[in-house]
Amino acid sequence: MKRFVFPFLIFSTITFFATSCSFSLNGSKENIIIIETTLGTIKVRLYNETPLHRDNFIKLVKEGYYNGQSFHRVINNFMIQAGDPATRANSTPEEKKNNGPGYTIPAEFYPSLFHKKGVIAAAREGDNTNPEKRSSGSQFYIVQGKIFSDSELDQVEKRINDQNKQALFFKYINEEKEKAIANEELIDYAKIQQTATLSLQKDIKKTPVFSIPPEQRAVYKSLGGTPHLDGSYTVFGEVIEGIEIIDKIAGVKTSDSDKPMIDIYIIKMKLSRSWF
Repeated sequence: MKRFVFPFLIFSTITFFATSCSFSLNGSKENIIIIETTLGTIKVRLYNETPLHRDNFIKLVKEGYYNGQSFHRVINNFMIQAGDPATRANSTPEEKKNNGPGYTIPAEFYPSLFHKKGVIAAAREGDNTNPEKRSSGSQFYIVQGKIFSDSELDQVEKRINDQNKQALFFKYINEEKEKAIANEELIDYAKIQQTATLSLQKDIKKTPVFSIPPEQRAVYKSLGGTPHLDGSYTVFGEVIEGIEIIDKIAGVKTSDSDKPMIDIYIIKMKLSRSWF
């Protein structure tokens, strides 16, 4: 959603308790991030099911990467977005050029991780240039969303299936372009589109049809969220404290480009070592 994209260690007992991870009572690691903003504090738990995004986010937090950045895109009843280093006063020319650290992260999709209100997910570039749905190296959003009816969720399912078909088409387009470049051939866009269309017609019947599970429908009908983003953007954590701050940030006045009329800064992000 860009408007924008182990070394082996032996731990001593002392080192074990000094790690950046905390542990739940059932023994699983919990990584908690505290986000201090000018409108209040948000506490986020990162999911272990998405280790690439989890570890990258922790790395950036430890580096102080997000400190001083602002929420540059805010849409009420949808989401609040941050993570663009260009919004920081001391950003480098390279960061401004890339709107991030200059790399992307492979998508990590899991059906059990969905866009309910309060989840944190990775922004990215669109399917036409990014058919693999790779995430931004730093930009993220936190879902506010809205409450949906069953008929609205039915429409969301149709929209997602149409988007998946389109993404598959762009994937075939890019593959044909890469083949032409590799063979040092002139790029014949009409031929590429025809080949991609034939490939899509052949494979679309084998593509699973997306449907929202009943238990997730219940959440979207009660808590709310943004179901049309499911399966397209990587969800990697959720707010466990400060959900009201999301509503506060989402409620500020914005310009036509969705930029808040008042600057809302991330004062500091830090890794918590609490036990759960």
